[in-house]
Amino acid sequence: MRALAVGLGALLLVVGYWWWQGRMRPVLVVADPVPTPTVILGEVTVHVRGRVEEPGVVTLASGSRVMDAIDAAGGLRPGAHAGDLNLARVLVDGEQVAVGLRDRPGEFTTPGSSAPGGGDVGLLNLNAATVQQLEALPGIGPVLAQRIVQWRTDNGPFPDVEILGEVSGIGDVLMEQLRPLVAV
Repeated sequence: MRALAVGLGALLLVVGYWWWQGRMRPVLVVADPVPTPTVILGEVTVHVRGRVEEPGVVTLASGSRVMDAIDAAGGLRPGAHAGDLNLARVLVDGEQVAVGLRDRPGEFTTPGSSAPGGGDVGLLNLNAATVQQLEALPGIGPVLAQRIVQWRTDNGPFPDVEILGEVSGIGDVLMEQLRPLVAV
């Protein structure tokens, strides 16, 4: 009887230990107060046009800057100047960099470019842009460009840049890329 009691006591101790270890316990999760930026390795492909030696499409490492795109296109032509172009700006895949050109209002050039008086010459006007001009924006292909034009046809002019997010296929990430490149 004594051996049975000792065995039963040992069994209860083991079962109690397993139960104690398996119970649900609160867990304290501490979030990093400053998010760490993520680095996406890869490439960006951009179209460099204007006053460069070899205009065309160039492929560079992710994180490359406008000055790298100009260098990849053979550098500036003799006597050419970058003007107000921000040479230190990080490139976005699929964008077009216009070097030393004065574009017509509504024509897309590159973010950060402006008219001599500080106007928004480099921003693409969503209410006047053609399908071809919309396709020059990063992340916009022929189908999405047509959807933007169709939305404008169905609903009238865009009252605000933020309404662009209502177009099917334009999510939050793409909207963040487009916001500094377009105007109404």
